Amino acid sequence: MVIIEFILVLFLTSIFAGIFGAIVGLGGGVVIIPVLTLFLGVDIHFAIGASIVAIIGTSSGAASTYVKDKVTNIRVGMFLELATTSGAIVGAAVAAYTNSMALELIFGTILLITLVPTVMRIGEDIPKSPELKGLSRKLGLTGSYREKDGTLVNYNATRPGEGLIGMAVAGLLSGLLGIGSGAFKVLSMDLGMKLPMKVSTTTSNFMIGVTAAASAGIYYARGDVNPLIIAPVALGILIGAVIGARFLLRARNPTIRKVFAIVLAATAIQMILTAAGIKV
Repeated sequence: MVIIEFILVLFLTSIFAGIFGAIVGLGGGVVIIPVLTLFLGVDIHFAIGASIVAIIGTSSGAASTYVKDKVTNIRVGMFLELATTSGAIVGAAVAAYTNSMALELIFGTILLITLVPTVMRIGEDIPKSPELKGLSRKLGLTGSYREKDGTLVNYNATRPGEGLIGMAVAGLLSGLLGIGSGAFKVLSMDLGMKLPMKVSTTTSNFMIGVTAAASAGIYYARGDVNPLIIAPVALGILIGAVIGARFLLRARNPTIRKVFAIVLAATAIQMILTAAGIKV
């Protein structure tokens, strides 16, 4: 009965994590890891392994819907994936030799700092589209999508160099801590490349699965992927991601930005408190 209850709790939690991750582009790892470690007493290494699989599930469940509705910018995603995948591989390879508490403190502080410009733009619906020039022009980093009311939104991606740096950090964080690093991906596209918030979150969902898959093999080889944990997580995440994707497509950019700002603050505070040895 204990095992059945464990699986049921994990399955229901994973559905919520999938919904949550699909909306804000974070992958669900920020929900799965605390639940597994703090409430279910699972070893952190197995929790991170489960989180990596959860991220792949969120991406698979939500990205197909976003791509079908042409909100995800695949060209931008694949361009940035060059940096984030490289970072993920490096992060996973050196994870066993790093001080995770110090990393959580550093990244948590960075997230709190980036919360300021995010809040300043919280009411912004569609950002002013910058002129397409330089590398962005050469690579054709532009796009458009339709809102549910039929409004056509055209946009250009700017400062691709800043986007690549942000993605390299995001990939490194994903490999080191197994949390998906969707926050850094969304911030890089939203603040750095000036993409609409809806495009940033959907493209992040498309990317996080590739990033996680790049480091998943390493965690599997270490024996950190437990089938008893993975099975309910993968199924629940997939179901939740499909539900969350339907909600996001109907939401406005300011609504998504508000939800993302709350999640960003909570993630940053959780990281800092964990690094300080305070259980939350």
